[in-house]
Amino acid sequence: MLSKIYPHPEEARSAVSKDARSFRSPLFLTIVACLLAVSAPARADESAAIYQAYWAGLPAGEIRLALRDEPGAYHDRIEIRSVGLPSLVTRFRGSAISEGRLIAGRLPLPARFDAAYDLRKRRDRRLSMVFAARGEGLFAERGAADTSRKPPLPEAFRSNVLDPLSALTAIRDELRRGNRGSFTVPVYDGARRFDARIRVLPKRAAEPVIELELMLLPIAGFKGETSDDGDPDSAPRPAALTLTDDQRLMPLSMTSSIYYLPLLVQLSRWCAPNTPCPW
Repeated sequence: MLSKIYPHPEEARSAVSKDARSFRSPLFLTIVACLLAVSAPARADESAAIYQAYWAGLPAGEIRLALRDEPGAYHDRIEIRSVGLPSLVTRFRGSAISEGRLIAGRLPLPARFDAAYDLRKRRDRRLSMVFAARGEGLFAERGAADTSRKPPLPEAFRSNVLDPLSALTAIRDELRRGNRGSFTVPVYDGARRFDARIRVLPKRAAEPVIELELMLLPIAGFKGETSDDGDPDSAPRPAALTLTDDQRLMPLSMTSSIYYLPLLVQLSRWCAPNTPCPW
């Protein structure tokens, strides 16, 4: 039984090596971010927390997440670093910032998304997107700092989409509007286009949380033709996300899978306002 939960070290090392791309992929960032920043203090008007990630029952990563909603605007930050065996194999470390506008009754309007990451063989990589309005659409365009080597998806897949962090803002915004049913968030990470379909689960008695079922559905870019990371898994990926049932709507825990092994992200501690929030 334990072998099903804790794989043999060589098997785990092989799995991580084969799927090292997953630790910087949109599915990992979105799973963390939908699930679900820097070392600066958490501002008084933002919610920030530290999370621990476990892969196949073993420590896999640490995450800092800060979400700030202002009247008509949002600013989200996340920082992720691998630990344990994944750190030995991938040496992954990354951060991302997303910001945009909030308009009542519609999806967030992202302005920019910037992510920087390091892997063992890929240092100082950047994913940069800016969102440009043309006609009735808002199009994700590649920013000047982007280091991607392959062409972006056709415009049809980059129109009226959200970056992975803005997707988390969209989920929280929909819940704040009182939606306790189902909804879909269109996501584009600079290489792949997918839908995050969300279903709010019935409230359980004496549980001060909101529980969500997520299904990440691939749409385009999952055959390797637009990705620097090889051929990502193109199967729909289920996930579960738990949020605080208050105005913050901050992630508490998330479960999914990476390379067919269970991934758990759970809250470690809250960051106090105007106070440094170290790992």
